[in-house]
Order: sequence, then structure tokens, then C-alpha cells
Amino acid sequence: MSEHLHTDNYQMEASRWSAGRNALVFAALVSIIACVAGYIQNPARFFQSYLVAFAGTAAIGLGAFFFVMVQYLTGSAWSVVVRRIMENIMITLPVGAILFLPVAFGINYIYPWADPAFVQAHEVLKGKSAWLNQNAFVLRTYIYFLLWSIWIFAIYHQSTKQDRERSVQQMYVISRWSAPGLFLVIVVGTLAAFDWLMSMEPTWYSTIFGLYYLAGGALAFMSVMILICLGFRRAGLLKNSISIEHYHDLGKWLFALTAFYTYIAFSQYLLIWYANLPEETIFFRHRAVGSWLYLSLALPFLRFLIPFFVLLSRPAKRNMTIIGVVSAWSLIMEFVDMHWVVMPVVNPNGIQLHWLDFATLGVTLSVSGLAFWSRFRRTKMVPVGDLRFEQSLHFENV
Repeated sequence: MSEHLHTDNYQMEASRWSAGRNALVFAALVSIIACVAGYIQNPARFFQSYLVAFAGTAAIGLGAFFFVMVQYLTGSAWSVVVRRIMENIMITLPVGAILFLPVAFGINYIYPWADPAFVQAHEVLKGKSAWLNQNAFVLRTYIYFLLWSIWIFAIYHQSTKQDRERSVQQMYVISRWSAPGLFLVIVVGTLAAFDWLMSMEPTWYSTIFGLYYLAGGALAFMSVMILICLGFRRAGLLKNSISIEHYHDLGKWLFALTAFYTYIAFSQYLLIWYANLPEETIFFRHRAVGSWLYLSLALPFLRFLIPFFVLLSRPAKRNMTIIGVVSAWSLIMEFVDMHWVVMPVVNPNGIQLHWLDFATLGVTLSVSGLAFWSRFRRTKMVPVGDLRFEQSLHFENV
């Protein structure tokens, strides 16, 4: 293998890091100022838009958390070169504890179960009141983030420690954390999906919505992952280390997750359709009114058919322009999907886009971006201490 693979600088230059930080700080400040103005003007819409942004951003962190642990448990070699980027995306999830604060303060504007009169009018909600109340809701969310954060920082500490010690011991330790960590992602993530999103329609039932939320987050994470790698390549970072072979595998994951998300989404629809229970079908009835109907009919094409057939061939997965465009498309569609989940409850007559939809998204993404970017100040951009690092550099698809 040619020596050019070893010419990358794995420590980000201070000037480049400062420029990225300054851009993210500027974006965060502008977005926060816009959100403050929006809150003063229309507090209800601010909190509703913010929930879409928060839930979508948290889903990306959960997707990264899941994938990092899977790489360790499977002993994956191809992904070692890109794993530090995955870990730095994973580290944005604990920031969700701060990003959740506006949701906590806006419960009365978002969730109907926060209104005692609404609860009294629905007998089923009286039985759920021990779970669906403001104090329990906030406490549970911070327990979720506490558990996730303990696991994430333990894994990240061991990964960066391996950069210095270059020992196999860290791989064993992380694997022991990762097995129960998958439980935290799936089970606790399902509880979070119920609390944050499903409880907006507290009389609605779905046994698969948690997987629906997590599958969308996994797809959004892989989209972000590819876009960051391509952005680094364009900036001259890791362009020799992350080869076309790695992009091919990332493209395969993007393709597979597109199919998996669609399978889960269709399964949810099918389960509700053939059961035909009023407390389940209400979800789709709310999304079959006015312009929501057009979006509901368009989503299978936008989220599945277009990216699926674009990525179907092998050459497409090895074309950086194609996987970059599909990644950007899939990421946008994830937040469109979050909008489709949240907004029909508060705007039942049809789609009503608002500039706060974009301002709130600017806050959550820029703050999470700062958490991601800050890690490159002192840590290597790749896990140089991993014993499979050289193998990953020389990886080739068969």
C-alpha cells in the first residue's frame, strides 16, 4: 500500500479549530437571539418548533451512541478511521440535558396532559396521571440523560486513553460497557420517544413508535457522519486516511438504514391499519387533513423511494457527490418527519411553516456542533492507539 495513507495530520491545527469554533458560536448566538425574539412574539409556537428541533437533534446523538458501541462489540476494523468522528457526534447527546430546558419550561404549551381539565375529560388519562405529570416528566428525562452520559463518557474516556497507551485493554473495557449500553439506547430511547413525542397525543397507542424514532435517528446520524467526512475531505482533513473504500461502506450503511427505517415506518402503519382501533388510527387521521395529507402521501417517496433507488447500485455508493447529496436529503427529511410527527397536533388544519422552525433548529444544531467540535481541540481526529488502525487504513471492499 502506498505511503500517502500516512501523510494526514491527525491533530487539528489550532487556527483551523478556532475558525470552526467561532463560526459555530456565531451561528448559536444568532439563533438564540432569534429564538428569544420569537418567544416574546409567539411563545406557543416557539416551544412547539423547539420540540421538533430538540427531538431530531437528540435522535442523531442516540444513533451515534448506538453505532459506536456496535463497532466495538463486532470488532469492526473498517470503521476505526472514522470512529473518532462517530464518538464526537455521540458526545453531543449529553448536551441534550441542557437543550431540554426549553421543553421543560414549555410543557404547558406543548402537552395536553399538562392541562387538568383535559385530563378530567379523558378517563384513560386519569390512569396515566402518575406517569404523565410535569414533575415526573422532567425527572425521567434527566434520568435518561444521566444514564446515557455515564456510558458515553466512560466509553469516550477509554477511547482517548487508548491513543496514549495503545493497549488492547481499553477495547475490552469498552466492550463490557457497550453490551448493556445497547439496552440503554433501545429501551430508554423508547421511553424517551414516548415521553417527548407520543405523549403529545396521550390517548394514542403504538407499540413500535420507539423503534420508529430510533431508526430515523440512526439514518440521520449516518447522514451527518457522511457529510462531516466529506466536509473534512473538502477542507483537506483526513483526505488520505478516509478512502473511497470507507465512503463505500458508509454509503452501504446509508442505504441499509434507509430500508430499515422504511420497514419500521411501514410496520407501524400496517399494525395500526389491520387492527383498526380508534385509539391507534387517530394518529393517521390527524395527518390526513388538509395539506398534511399531501405530506403524508409524499413521505414514502421522499424518505424511501428516492434515496433507495439512487443508492441501489454499487457505483453510486462509491460516488462522493451522490452519497453527499443523498445524506443531505435524508437529514432534511428526518426533520421534516419530526415536523410531521409533532405539528399536526397543534396545527390540525394543515402545514403552517414558521421562521421559528429554522431558528430553533439553528440553536440545537449549533450548540451540539460546538460540543462535537470542542473535542478536536486536544484529542486526535482518529483513534491512533487502536490496534486495528493500520488495518482500517488499508481496508478494501471485496
